Amino acid sequence: QVQLVESGGGLVQAGDSLRLSCGASGLTFSANTMGWFRQAPGKKREFVAAITWTGQITLYTDSVEGRFTISRNNAENTVYLQMNSLKSEDTAVYYCAAVYLRTAQSMEGGEVEYWGQGTQVTVSS
Repeated sequence: QVQLVESGGGLVQAGDSLRLSCGASGLTFSANTMGWFRQAPGKKREFVAAITWTGQITLYTDSVEGRFTISRNNAENTVYLQMNSLKSEDTAVYYCAAVYLRTAQSMEGGEVEYWGQGTQVTVSS
């Protein structure tokens, strides 16, 4: 079965950096657009970033543009989210997501086939 396993979350200070990783198995990783969503307490899950299966196209929500970078390694079936200049409002559970042969905009619009279990990111001010 498909598994997406996130790691790298934790407690950091505002201004610090973290790198999240998501290892995928049970799917054709190189044919999946991969992405990250997050959910803060009391809020809906929201799109953060996506990267198409070739890695050529990336898409970010406005609030993280310029601070976060999504990347992938198709040889290792892993997608990353480098988060710099973290703010308290970035505090959330971060979820890895996958969808087969869809655009990054499709994922932004909510087209997701598989989810990871989530990893907590807490930014203290």
